[in-house]
Amino acid sequence: MTKIAESAVTLRPAIPSDSEAVAVIWYQGWRDGHLGNIPDALVAVRTEASFYERAAQRIGDTVVAVVEGEVVGFVMVVDDEVEQVYLAGHRRGSGIAGILLDEAERLVAANGHERAWLAVSPGNGRARAFYERQGWHDEGHFVYMAGGAGEPIPVPCQRYVKRVAVR
Repeated sequence: MTKIAESAVTLRPAIPSDSEAVAVIWYQGWRDGHLGNIPDALVAVRTEASFYERAAQRIGDTVVAVVEGEVVGFVMVVDDEVEQVYLAGHRRGSGIAGILLDEAERLVAANGHERAWLAVSPGNGRARAFYERQGWHDEGHFVYMAGGAGEPIPVPCQRYVKRVAVR
């Protein structure tokens, strides 16, 4: 994949009509990074339909990356947590994920926090390498309580952190 010029990428808050594109990117990316790396109980509740439901519910927490009119990636940030960072498979390696992560860091700082954090599956080597290249540090193992259909589901994760400039 050829790097894309930053000027060719538009970041903007997601709108309701973006939820389908976000759901498709999220579902495909989630499966790529998580299948085989997380508890079966979480896989069971993360059906394709669940991503459409969650994407529509989370529009207010979402910033999308748009290239030539197409939503190609997104981030979801709540307080100091970068909850989701996903890019369409055909855009991997283009530099857009770094642009999205920079935006997530900016949002965490704008929320008044000096440090951002995110959870990564220990087996998701591609994501872990990406975060490390972006200056994030592995703070160690912890158990992330993922929302499910009922009780939260404990998921073994690595906690990555980065200091951000408060704005």
